[in-house]
Amino acid sequence: QVQLVESGGGLVQAGGSLRLSCTAYGTILRIDSMAWYRQAPGKQRDLVATIHSSNATSYADSVKGRFTISRDNVKNTVYLQMNSLEPEDTAVYYCNANGLRIVQSRYFEEWGQGTLVTVSS
Repeated sequence: QVQLVESGGGLVQAGGSLRLSCTAYGTILRIDSMAWYRQAPGKQRDLVATIHSSNATSYADSVKGRFTISRDNVKNTVYLQMNSLEPEDTAVYYCNANGLRIVQSRYFEEWGQGTLVTVSS
């Protein structure tokens, strides 16, 4: 079984910065893509940023130039550095990862429990 554990959310003033972390635990053979999503109250869950095993990245237009996604393959961890935060960035942030388990090389896709980011104006 694979479990994703997130940390780093909190309350910050507009213009400030936060760094989210998400570590994958379990019998993992490899992790392919890792991503961050967010869900604001009353809205759908949207993709924020993705990073592939090649380290290729992509971002939602709303966060380009402000957020940076990175990963540490040794630690099975993905990070989201968020700068110049705006009240509109307030949401629960979820990490997502997919890849293969060691046992029978089974595919997995898992979600973290979510971490709340609140940006005050």
